[in-house]
Amino acid sequence: MTIEIYNTLSRKKEEFIPVEKNKVKMYVCGMTVYSDAHIGHARTYFSFDVIRRYFEYKGYEVNYVQNITDVDDKIINAANKNNVDPLEYSKKFADRCLKDLDRLGIRRADVYPRASQNISEMIDMVKKIIDNGYGYVSEGDVYFSVEKFKDYGKLSGQKLKDLMAGARIEPGDKKQNPYDFALWKSVKPGEPSWDSPWGKGRPGWHIECSTMSSKHLDLPFDIHGGGMDLRFPHHENEIAQAEAATGKTFANYWMHIGLLTVDGEKMSKSIGNIINIKDLLNEWDPEVIRFFYVQAHYRSPPDFSKNALMNAEKGLDRIYRTKEKLEKNIDKNLDLDIEKLDSIEKKYYQDINRFKQGFEEAMDDDFNTPKAVSLIFEFVNDTNRYFEQCEKTHSGLCRYSLETLIKLGNILTLFQKKQSRVEEKKELFKKLEKTAQKYVVNADGKTIEELMDILLEAREKARKDKNWDTADGIRNDLENIGLEIQDTEKGPVWRKK
Repeated sequence: MTIEIYNTLSRKKEEFIPVEKNKVKMYVCGMTVYSDAHIGHARTYFSFDVIRRYFEYKGYEVNYVQNITDVDDKIINAANKNNVDPLEYSKKFADRCLKDLDRLGIRRADVYPRASQNISEMIDMVKKIIDNGYGYVSEGDVYFSVEKFKDYGKLSGQKLKDLMAGARIEPGDKKQNPYDFALWKSVKPGEPSWDSPWGKGRPGWHIECSTMSSKHLDLPFDIHGGGMDLRFPHHENEIAQAEAATGKTFANYWMHIGLLTVDGEKMSKSIGNIINIKDLLNEWDPEVIRFFYVQAHYRSPPDFSKNALMNAEKGLDRIYRTKEKLEKNIDKNLDLDIEKLDSIEKKYYQDINRFKQGFEEAMDDDFNTPKAVSLIFEFVNDTNRYFEQCEKTHSGLCRYSLETLIKLGNILTLFQKKQSRVEEKKELFKKLEKTAQKYVVNADGKTIEELMDILLEAREKARKDKNWDTADGIRNDLENIGLEIQDTEKGPVWRKK
């Protein structure tokens, strides 16, 4: 069966036919790096990680490009508030964001082009847009003339006449039309800038993705993706720019990820419900978080909550118990001879193959991960039934079953290699050292055990002095990094959660 993808452009599922045989060229809009990565970012990049993994499972060679926006109004404003160079500021957060996604277990893209490193290519594309009659210069700025591009709105379904209704140009605006958008912005005080034919300035936001996707994947490429919120105007503008500049189709399939909510509410700064990945990882195992994500279809809006994570954790435990049961019943020297299986074993062999076939059918159908997860649980039930019915398990059959579970589970990011104890200890030490420095003046050169002794002594002193804020603060901070304090008759003791 071939893979079918829901194409936002056509508003229907379509058979995936790549530009180049057995290759997938995929571009996903990346982060604007002015703060730490949050669970909404992770939702998008996790979804495309699963999509890439399934393409690879099916035998495709995937070239996955994800940009980093390191020149932007939000970055400039945040950097200026902190009296830091904007490019240094964005580099710091780009590194932090990628490391947080690493810790969550999301594989990196093949290429991460940065806006600041592709300015000359953006200038070249803007020139082509102007030369082809779709752009104009206005007092050092360059704008795209939306009404000149007849297909504008084909992705989002927006009609230009509807967009224009009631719209007006604000005083001081340099645009000819209220829905024209900036390709190049003239320099302002306190901003990074580059030389261009139109004077010093910096690129508009939309032009970077049109340019960098064209540069790394050529046109047309197969899949362009991002969050649902980018469909308009960002992706609509990307299409207009790239196709106006080149005369070619930009991307063949458009995939958009449903936006995550938190306890039923949209995630926003005003509500204060934005959850950073690094904070969440202090409380939850990365695999639990990923398993929560995979239980929702990529186009649906999953609702994040503590209960949802707890349910994901319970489901994951069921799967791991089955995996461990199969591992305990494997003898590496016994091969699988199907002809010699008894009736119970043949039934289980058929169950394994039915699981594999059903899993593939689910993923072929627009990457239906909820269906794939439900099939894993059916497989868990089939496996438990086999163990109950057979007098003695067949080692070769158990190995075949385990290999199938791991191979399919890997597509959904299950069964990733855990951190080594050494790595885990190093990470814990860093967090603990930071906590100790918050409450204790001299915490340098200590071991984990010594740091804990110091913090527990500081907490005991705070309790005796009735300084409850400090005492509770130490306890809460330790719990946030995975350490639990228990007060006993002999004094406080600690352990990992």
